[in-house]
Amino acid sequence: MSTWTRAEAETAFGRVHRARRRATLLCKIKSLGRCNGALTVHEIPRSGGKRAERREIPLQAITGTLEPNRTAHFDGGFRPARQARCRWQRIWMAEHRGTVLPPISVVEVCRGFYAVRDGHHRVSVAFARGAATIDAIVAAG
Repeated sequence: MSTWTRAEAETAFGRVHRARRRATLLCKIKSLGRCNGALTVHEIPRSGGKRAERREIPLQAITGTLEPNRTAHFDGGFRPARQARCRWQRIWMAEHRGTVLPPISVVEVCRGFYAVRDGHHRVSVAFARGAATIDAIVAAG
């Protein structure tokens, strides 16, 4: 892994982390301190018996998570917190090198909208890179 790639990952993380801080501050100003820009936690919906399938989904259709502990790591726009830095940068560098990453795991929580079960860092990096879609294993809700 080159020093240049590591520096690019550090720059990319800094950019999205600052965007998170700006979004939080702006939300607090607009809401007079009552801001809740946190990542939405969805309940695990009952399965309709459909099998999970692999397909590309729009990143904008990902509305939250099934993992409550991830709300400390990402905000509602999947911008990372400082504690997500090392793993986030490793995933950013892997994508930069062209490594094929495994699909994320999501559950359809509402028609056409998804909650992440596994792959929060991959979603965050995809948003930071400006991707429109992401490869996912989709379980029906």
